[in-house]
Amino acid sequence: MFRRLLCTFNTLSSHTATPTPLLRIIDANPVRCSLVTSTRLRCKASEEGEVQEERDPTKDRSRVIPVETSMKYIKSEAYHTTYGSDPVWKIYRRNFKGAFPPRKTRKTCIRAKMIATGNPCPICRDEYLVLDYRNVDLLKQFISEHNGAILSYSMTNICQRRHKELQVAVLKARDYGLLTYDVPFREYEYSEYYTPSKNDNKLTT
Repeated sequence: MFRRLLCTFNTLSSHTATPTPLLRIIDANPVRCSLVTSTRLRCKASEEGEVQEERDPTKDRSRVIPVETSMKYIKSEAYHTTYGSDPVWKIYRRNFKGAFPPRKTRKTCIRAKMIATGNPCPICRDEYLVLDYRNVDLLKQFISEHNGAILSYSMTNICQRRHKELQVAVLKARDYGLLTYDVPFREYEYSEYYTPSKNDNKLTT
């Protein structure tokens, strides 16, 4: 009886076709094989079924705006209707938790060529504002009228990345002679502060 069952099993196994493997194992390590299968299946699923996310055109910053276009934009009517005669950072207000603002502004507003925050800084929110040493009209808005120094980011509220770009653009513009160090000279009446002595009169004569 046992011999008959063995013969029938051999005949059935010889007639049945061997199943083809779904994935050929290259390496003997089972961990590597599982990683290879998972990555292949993931790539196949992404190619077949997944749809790429659409980029919001209002937050997309992948387009490069030339400096000449930014210089024309500052002199256009659209700029004056938006900002008026005030600097671009004048009407901007930061969003922060608590009653006191943080010591520093955020590192950057743009990540992966997209605006990654709901309240970007005055430069990042307007893609036509390009910080360049040739764009003098924009750079003058970030320079103090009294001493010619660059305004702090605590006043202008621009992000750290744009503030570094501003510093580089201002220094380069001064090297090229596009920005000067002119400071208004004040004349003082020294007689209001002290009474001149006789020795001073002798020295002057």
